[in-house]
Amino acid sequence: MIQEIKVPSPGESITEVEIANWLKKDGDYVRKDDELCEIDSDKATLTVNAEVAGTLTIKVGGGTVKVGEVICTIDTSAAAPTDAPTPAQKAEKPAAAVAPTPTPTPTPTPVQTAATASYASGTPSPAAKKLMDENKISTSQVQATGKDGRITKADVLNALSSGFAQQPNVAASLNGWQGGRNERREKMSMLRRKVAERLVSVKNQTAMLTTFNEVNMKPIMDLRAKYKQQFTETHGVNIGFMSFFTKAVTEALYHFPAVNARIDGQEVVYNDFCDIGIAVSSPKGLMVPIIRNAEGLSLAGIENEIKRLAGKARNGSISVEDMTGGTFTITNGGVFGSMMSTPIINPPQVAILGMHNVVDRPVVENGQIVIRPMMYVALSYDHRIIDGRESVSFLVKVKEMLENPSRILFGGKDPEQVLLGL
Repeated sequence: MIQEIKVPSPGESITEVEIANWLKKDGDYVRKDDELCEIDSDKATLTVNAEVAGTLTIKVGGGTVKVGEVICTIDTSAAAPTDAPTPAQKAEKPAAAVAPTPTPTPTPTPVQTAATASYASGTPSPAAKKLMDENKISTSQVQATGKDGRITKADVLNALSSGFAQQPNVAASLNGWQGGRNERREKMSMLRRKVAERLVSVKNQTAMLTTFNEVNMKPIMDLRAKYKQQFTETHGVNIGFMSFFTKAVTEALYHFPAVNARIDGQEVVYNDFCDIGIAVSSPKGLMVPIIRNAEGLSLAGIENEIKRLAGKARNGSISVEDMTGGTFTITNGGVFGSMMSTPIINPPQVAILGMHNVVDRPVVENGQIVIRPMMYVALSYDHRIIDGRESVSFLVKVKEMLENPSRILFGGKDPEQVLLGL
């Protein structure tokens, strides 16, 4: 019996995907639930799994394919190999045979042969590729030990520690960039193409403006320093700036609902919930997973969600559902050293908050010049439904709560104001 394997639908609005790479090769015997290939959509990377066991026949080697299109077939009548070793056993076999041999020369020969014959030979994992790009290392400089000849992050670290892979960088650091006249072309991923389309459409279809302010981060930094260890022991997660910003934003959105809204045709849709998108960098590019109902979460709850979603984004397991929706976005360019920027709105949202790096600067307090850890914050907003007064007042409200964290518990007011009923 021939079982057809079709491209699954990654999401409701997605009609086509791109085959990133095949994890199995044509003619392989696959077992049920084996991962066959990786597909890229404009939102996430997914894997296609074998629905039955049998011999694989690849119909589409790569490129763009429609959702529902047949990309391979599996012949279920094929007998499973009984004596064929697994790829892991193939990799272990030469090592075991060479180990007792007194001369080291034969050692690399069988390993290289197995890697050459493998469909994944020399292919780095996302983490390994990122490390190789940062250190200008080619695949020929790394000894692959991963499954089917893949290059793992540990392989790259071993190559770096041995020193041979760093020689080109040493010359470049002494003499400057050793450039040439070569150029190379790489096809944009579906995710990058979609991001490009959305960013251009935002610039063309919204009346985007940006307002700025600065925040004295000393109260939050003092609070973190005082309770950091106790917080970690109690909740099992570290406390960062993002949870404070998220909580302050959700309180400010309650006071300025237009900032949490969206435009739908000739109507404005107001949300009574805060689904906050947190922009994170991943090997595939910028992704924005969503923290659902962030207004009802504690600081520990927010930190746990950020850790979970950011981890899924970086290891490639994040789903379309994790990034669908969102009523407001926070992006932190400060982790890369940005001092000030104008973030671009993530449609159909109408506002985005940009965080930046914390720098000690002289400021005036009570007539005295003092040094304080300051951060510039930026709010980009759609002027079609958010007026200047609302945008500035929203950012001021966020600033006030960050500089006096106890206000977060009292709807943006001082505890004394709540006590007096003001």
